[in-house]
Amino acid sequence: MITLIIFGLTYLGIALGRLPGLALDRTGFALLGAIAMVAVGVMDTHAAFHALDMPTLMLLYALMVVSAQLQLGGFYAHAALALSRFLARPVRFLALLMGASAARSAVLTNDIICLTFTPIVAAALLRARLNPVPFLLGLALATNIGSAATIIGNPQNMLIGQTAHLDFGAFLLWCLPPSLVALVLAWGFLAWRYRGRFQAVADMPPAAGSVAEVKYDAHQSRKGLLAVAVLMALFFTHLPRELVAITLAGLLLCSRKMVTSWILALVDWHLLTLFCGLFVVIHGLELTGLPAQLPAWLAAHGWDLHQLPGLALVTGLLSNLVSNVPAVMLLTRLLPGAPAETNYVLALASTFAGNLLVIGSIANLIVIEQARKLGVVISFREHARTGVPVTLLSFLVILLWVWLRT
Repeated sequence: MITLIIFGLTYLGIALGRLPGLALDRTGFALLGAIAMVAVGVMDTHAAFHALDMPTLMLLYALMVVSAQLQLGGFYAHAALALSRFLARPVRFLALLMGASAARSAVLTNDIICLTFTPIVAAALLRARLNPVPFLLGLALATNIGSAATIIGNPQNMLIGQTAHLDFGAFLLWCLPPSLVALVLAWGFLAWRYRGRFQAVADMPPAAGSVAEVKYDAHQSRKGLLAVAVLMALFFTHLPRELVAITLAGLLLCSRKMVTSWILALVDWHLLTLFCGLFVVIHGLELTGLPAQLPAWLAAHGWDLHQLPGLALVTGLLSNLVSNVPAVMLLTRLLPGAPAETNYVLALASTFAGNLLVIGSIANLIVIEQARKLGVVISFREHARTGVPVTLLSFLVILLWVWLRT
């Protein structure tokens, strides 16, 4: 009983995102839940340590190091600036921005793409007297959609790929087509919704505030891009992904210019802690035997998780309730030994669901907060007017793709 209480309170805290009177965030709730599981004797420290999925954590950490190399080399900022020469044709610029963002988020960290692209793109748009809102919405939508195409596109995909031992190439072949279609639909909807409104409106700031300049280091950027190319090539082999990634991350640390502390400062320790806490909390739930019984109970009540349309719907709802990483971590435990297609749908649905509302994805929050610093306000309602229909269209794509593949 105590295990269920701890699990329930942990996921309730993650869903709410805060607790009155305390400064706890979602990671704090996950960490407190893990501590409680050990403190009350649900498991000992040895069991808690072995609950951690080290291959997933190693892969996530290694890819953060690779992304940090590119960020310190100024690659992201340089890529964002290179797009600004197409500002004269807004609809084309929107397509190029979304395409570039989606492609980069498929092989790099999507949150970093948003963090580095947003201030530079927003500043360029304001200087050109264009309305930044549709373009920044496109940036957020595209990074979420693009990251669904590969195992390494986002944390939840890495978790699914590692725990289900999915083949990198097979995952790409299955998930890339619906991701491309969803991306085109998102661009088309934005272009239609903001037709005639791409020019700056009266209350837009006349020019962007100061944006910190990042010096472009071609040598360091090439090192990072070479590491990405080698990783992608080796991921198509049968070598363990986490060992390949951590080895290349170690090689990047052997630098004469990039101080180790600079790179490690850009590692998202907050996200890694969230993963560790949830691994322990979910293991505590597994010890009760409920995850093994729950799928049959849900099927008896009309929610068969092994039926792909139903799984997509449940994943979308749960992802917007507690966010996609905690949702996926729970659902993977409810579907042990599931076919590859089930895991593909889980990856697509949990990622596409992030576009529904502002709170559905960290990428959304990053774009909105970075834009606000430059005087550009994107309200919850403004995001929802685009995010909800784009998400519904994306889920329709999933359902049609499942139908075509069966």
